Amino acid sequence: MSDAVKRIGLISDTHGLLRKEAVEALRGSELILHAGDIGKLEILEELRKIAPVIAVRGNVDKGPWARVLPETAVAEAGAVLIYVLHDVNALDLNPAAAGFHIAVSGHSHKPGKTERDGVLYINPGSAGPRRFRLPSRWHG
Repeated sequence: MSDAVKRIGLISDTHGLLRKEAVEALRGSELILHAGDIGKLEILEELRKIAPVIAVRGNVDKGPWARVLPETAVAEAGAVLIYVLHDVNALDLNPAAAGFHIAVSGHSHKPGKTERDGVLYINPGSAGPRRFRLPSRWHG
């Protein structure tokens, strides 16, 4: 990505449902990062109509379409390096030591933002159907 990237959209755990609220929130993004549990290929196709997409495979992403997705990915926005994975508990490196500024993950369905060792850890929360008594980002 070039230095010109100013707005990165984050989404995770769509589980096959791309809500209109999510599409509206992502509109205007110059890059979209999907942190896994996509649910079906059509979600990525719809997101690509908004902006280029970097996506990783989540634990529920199965089948031929999902096998081509990496378990981790790296995105760049100017001088900022972003590490993308589905489950932060499966982190296979030390982001600070590896030079990353941001780590984006999903899996827990709980939105959150913390900083540790100079690295910003972001979980956008679940954008898909409500599961396990956990709220969806846009619905109860």
